[in-house]
Amino acid sequence: MKNFVLIGASGYIAPRHMKAIKDTGNNLIAAFDPYDGIGIMDSFFPDASFFTEFERFDRYLDMIKRNGQKIDYVCVCSPNYLHDAHIRFGLKLGSDVICEKPIVLNPWNVNSLIEVEKETSNKINAILQLRLHPSIISLRDKIINSSSNKSYNIELKYITSRGKWYHHSWKGDYDKSGGILSNIGIHFFDMLIWIFGNVIQIEKEFEDKSTAKGVIVLEKAKVNWFLSVDYENIPEHIKNKGLRTYRSLKIENEEIEFSSGFTDLHTQSYERILKNESFSLKDTYKAIELVSKLREL
Repeated sequence: MKNFVLIGASGYIAPRHMKAIKDTGNNLIAAFDPYDGIGIMDSFFPDASFFTEFERFDRYLDMIKRNGQKIDYVCVCSPNYLHDAHIRFGLKLGSDVICEKPIVLNPWNVNSLIEVEKETSNKINAILQLRLHPSIISLRDKIINSSSNKSYNIELKYITSRGKWYHHSWKGDYDKSGGILSNIGIHFFDMLIWIFGNVIQIEKEFEDKSTAKGVIVLEKAKVNWFLSVDYENIPEHIKNKGLRTYRSLKIENEEIEFSSGFTDLHTQSYERILKNESFSLKDTYKAIELVSKLREL
């Protein structure tokens, strides 16, 4: 049984990490978050220690280490702009790190963290769960095994509605989140690069606090992409079903279905990490570099 600690316990994604820790038969010994309304911990690890002050969290971890208890993994689920600092904390604690995406906001942060990995001999494990989705794996195999040099025309639309709270939180602060390009786009840009190859050309047609669109030319594809957190961009037939999220990937006007199958992907990610088969820091670089360049346009 491995021991985990978690930074950012009140966030949207944290329960998936708690579930993955429990599903893989491991233990969460402590968690930190400035916000204390996280009763969700009772569903997974009610006996885990909890801290709202980082200094006390740090002191507690130092104490248990001195008492001979190993901290195998630090899970980072904090706001995007804090990932870099919290990853460094975990590595210098002597633990491997598991970090949500975007693992950092800028490519130079990746380069710096690679050096810290070398210095500490600990590993950073990236969560890139779309690479584990059966439909995405099947599509990649099809593209890679094709003898054709064809460049595919792709249309990507991802609209995930957010309420007014979104723009008042750190997610709505461009400097802290990287905007929707980093918040929701990074998942799909990584997936597209993984399937269709390196970035050749980029164009950003529009971006505001709620919506962005543009074109990316990859080695084997031209992608028209559209991202939004604005409910008004949801297609009417989706609204009529009472849904607030719309995810569409079309290749040559053929819809690729991957709207389901996400439930256990974090658990699968943890299973791979525990077998030392995880995605590395280097695996995240190309998508982070792409998003960084798009933000500058």
